Amino acid sequence: MFEWSESQQTIREMVRRFVEQEVVPNVEALEHGDLPPYGILRKLYATFGMSEMARARFRKQIEAEKKGLPREKKGGGSADPAARADQAAATLIPIIELCRHCPGMVTALGVSVGLTSAAILSKGTIEQKERFALDLLTLDKIGAWAITEPGSGSDAFGGMRASARREGDAFVLNGSKTFITNGPHADTTVFICKLEEDGVDLRDRKIVSFVLDRGLPGFTQSGPLKKMGLHSSPTGELFLSDVRVGMDRLLGGEAALAARSGGREGAKDTFQTERSGVAAMALGIVERCLELSVKYARERVQFERPIGDYQLIQDKLARMEVARMNLQNLVFRTIELSANGRSMSFAEASAAKLYAAQAAVEVAMEAVQVYGGNGYMAEYVVEQLARDAKVLQIYAGTDEIQIRAIARELLKGSAA
Repeated sequence: MFEWSESQQTIREMVRRFVEQEVVPNVEALEHGDLPPYGILRKLYATFGMSEMARARFRKQIEAEKKGLPREKKGGGSADPAARADQAAATLIPIIELCRHCPGMVTALGVSVGLTSAAILSKGTIEQKERFALDLLTLDKIGAWAITEPGSGSDAFGGMRASARREGDAFVLNGSKTFITNGPHADTTVFICKLEEDGVDLRDRKIVSFVLDRGLPGFTQSGPLKKMGLHSSPTGELFLSDVRVGMDRLLGGEAALAARSGGREGAKDTFQTERSGVAAMALGIVERCLELSVKYARERVQFERPIGDYQLIQDKLARMEVARMNLQNLVFRTIELSANGRSMSFAEASAAKLYAAQAAVEVAMEAVQVYGGNGYMAEYVVEQLARDAKVLQIYAGTDEIQIRAIARELLKGSAA
């Protein structure tokens, strides 16, 4: 794939109009925490029939699983590659367009519809999928995926202290999570913790996941935390004190207790999905920063000339365009892989995420530089985009963790 198809371009234009009409007028309220993003996101889903499409795909998947048919591969669905490409594009285009103005909304949407539901659909029983996943896919309920803890950070598994103690067919959950997207508002939370096992070192214990509902006794969700950027994406803390749940809330049921590394692999799959989507987020940020910078360079006059006449400004604009082209090609590769029923490997998703995050931050900061003093002021959009871009180098694994994942794969390949 080397360019947007006519149908895909039409979808982009339609989504862009929606964003300009429904999101842009509300950015101020979204940024200051006065307006949670979920109402606008639900309107987006209703406007473009996304809830109904999700409901139809879900029914098809569940019917197939009940008949014992194999799960479709990522990027599957229609047997027609062109249809699969359009489906992938239809998923990525709203991400790009929302990130041009309000990247935090994408994080809130992606964690609920993407990470939380994906974890349930990947590892849950059929009963759990029917009970929890569909409402997340349609945005009827908001989801949170809780892995990060105050003392863990990049060492998500090794540093994890949240625990599940088995008592017959029930479990008692304890622990806390932080930096949890949608945490303050989530109706459904996938809580990842370690199973208490006598004689097993804490770092080596099984990773298990539980599906929790808001309001369970002992389960507390904090209010929104204050942070540098992504103000339109509510982030909070979770606290569990002797939360008692049954086997029906253990993701995967009894079978989940049999596999030693199953929990880790499931979380790794979720990270892979999250990382591969960062290129689309970065593309939206970079496109908007470039557009604003070109416009400003034409209009801003210094020393009796538009600043766009100066070679140093031209250099910045040219490098922004190179980043935009590279990010767009990464998005096109994602769509092309989906068209062929494939997805990025873990290392490739890490590489894409590493480049995309760095490109978004560099372009956004250069946009601030083009604007000069104005770029540092909150009334100008580039100030917000610069703050929002930075988190791309942190969440879903820091830049340093991406480098580690890429290098490990390269070294493993060279040794083979």
